[in-house]
Amino acid sequence: MTDPRPVADGRPVVDTAYGPVRGVDEGTVKVWKGIRYAAAPVGELRWRSPQPPQRWTEPADAARVGPVCPQPTDPRIPIDLGAPQGEDCLTLNVWAPSGTSAGDGRPVMVWVHGGAYILGSSAQPLYHGRALACGGDAVVVTFNYRLGALGFLDLSSFGDGFDTNLGLRDVLFALQWVRDNITGFGGDPNRVTLFGESAGGGIVTTLLASPAAAGLFSAAIAQSSPATSIYDRERARRVAAQFLESLGVGPDDAHRMPSIPMAAVLAASKTVFDGVPRRNPGTLAFAPIVDGDIVPAHPVKLAREGRTHPVPLIIGTNKHEAALFRWMKSPLMPITPDAIRAMFTEIAAEQPTLALPSEEQIRAAYRGRGKVAGMGVARDIGFRMPSIWFAEGHRDVAPVYLYRFDFATPMLRLLRLGAAHATELPFVWGNLVAGPRDPTFKLGGLKAGKTVSARIRTRWSTFAADGVPSAPAGDPTWRPYRRDDRATLIIDAQDRVVDDLDHDVRTAWGDQVLSFR
Repeated sequence: MTDPRPVADGRPVVDTAYGPVRGVDEGTVKVWKGIRYAAAPVGELRWRSPQPPQRWTEPADAARVGPVCPQPTDPRIPIDLGAPQGEDCLTLNVWAPSGTSAGDGRPVMVWVHGGAYILGSSAQPLYHGRALACGGDAVVVTFNYRLGALGFLDLSSFGDGFDTNLGLRDVLFALQWVRDNITGFGGDPNRVTLFGESAGGGIVTTLLASPAAAGLFSAAIAQSSPATSIYDRERARRVAAQFLESLGVGPDDAHRMPSIPMAAVLAASKTVFDGVPRRNPGTLAFAPIVDGDIVPAHPVKLAREGRTHPVPLIIGTNKHEAALFRWMKSPLMPITPDAIRAMFTEIAAEQPTLALPSEEQIRAAYRGRGKVAGMGVARDIGFRMPSIWFAEGHRDVAPVYLYRFDFATPMLRLLRLGAAHATELPFVWGNLVAGPRDPTFKLGGLKAGKTVSARIRTRWSTFAADGVPSAPAGDPTWRPYRRDDRATLIIDAQDRVVDDLDHDVRTAWGDQVLSFR
C-alpha cells in the first residue's frame, strides 16, 4: 500500500492488492467508488463463492459507482438504487476525510444495506458517506452483495456447481478486502465496525455467530435485525424447488441455471418472493440458511450459548417497526390474528430450540392495546424480541448497548408511520432530505432532526473508535445492557436511558417462557 498520491489531474490514487484505483477529492472528503473487490459473478460463477478479480496495473477509474445487483422492482418500494442494474456488481465505495493519508489509522465503518435480502444497493444516495466520514473522523465503506435468488437461493441440493449463502460469502469477501487494503485509504484494519439495517442487520447478527468472520471486524451495530429469520436446509431446498418450477427447469436440469437469462431469473425471484410469505406469513423466500459451514447453527441459539465473537455490539429496533409493512400492505409483517398465528407456527418449525409463548400469554401481554395489538405483536416477533434474545446472550461475551429509536417527524406521525422500520437511516447517515419531493420534513421537525442525527452519528462513530458509544456533552451516558438493570437508550428529540424498558414484553416472551432445550 502507498499514500493516496496525486496524479496529473489531482485525483488521489491508492494501490490495492489487485491494482491502483483513482478517486475524487470532493473538498471535505476523498471518495473512491466502484472498486472491484471480486470477479464478476457471471457464467459458471453465478451461483459460486466469490473469486478474486484479475489484477490490473493502470489506475482504475473510481469516480463512479458500479452496477447494482439485479433485483425485481416493486412499485410499493420506490427505491433510488443510485445506479443501473448489472451482474458485474461486486464493487465497493470508500469515503475518507480529505486530510487522510495512508497509515493514519482512522476507525473504519463498513455498511451492509438492507432490503429484505432482495432489494437495495450501496449506491443509494441515502448511504452517501460524506457526513458520516467527516463528522465521525472515520473511513466509511459501502458495498454491494448478491441479493435474492443470486445471493440467497440454495441450489446445492440440485448439483455440485452451487455454493450456499452466497450473499454472506460476498460480505465476508468484502471484509477481507477491507482487512487487506484499508490501510492505504487511511483506515485501521484492527478497528473495523460492521453495521447494517434490516437484512443488513440480520447479516451482522449472523456473522457474529459465523466462524468464518473471526477477526474481520472488531465491533458491530445491528439496526432492526430480523435475527431469527434464518432457515434450515430442508426449507431452503423446498424454496429452491419452487424457484426451479417457476422457471420451468426440472430438478435434473439445474446445471442449466448459470445460462438462464437474467430477466427470467428476476421474474421467478419476484414470483417466489411474493408467494412464500402469503403461504407462510412473516417469512422470507430468500435469507441466510444454516448450512453447517458459514452458518453452523441458528445465530440466536449460538448467542444464548455464548458462542458469538467477543466484540462490542450496539443492537436495537424502532418503536413502530410494523407500521411501514402495514402501509405497504406487505405479508412480510402480518398483523391479523390468523396471520400472526401462522407466523408463530412457522417460527416454531424453523427454530426448534425456541420455546415460544402460548397464544394466551401473548394476549395477556398485549391486553388493552386495542387495534394496535397486532402491530405490537408483529413488531416484537419480527424485530424487538429477536434483538433482545440476541443481546441477552451476547452480553456474556462482550459489552452490548441496547436502544430503541422513537423519533418521528410531524409528517411521519400524520401518516401513522411514526418511528417505522428504516426511518432511522437518514439520521444515522446525516442525509436527512432526499430531494425536493421528500415529504419527511414538510410539516417541520428539521431542526430537531438535525440534532437527533448529530447525536446518533456521534454515538455510532465513537463506538467505532473505541467500542464505547459516548454521548455529546450534556446527553445521558449510555450504559451497557446488563442483567441487573438492562439499560436501554431511547433515541428521541431528547435521549434518555431507561432501565428494563422491555420488562413487560420481555417477561411475556422471554426469560420464563423462552428457553433453549
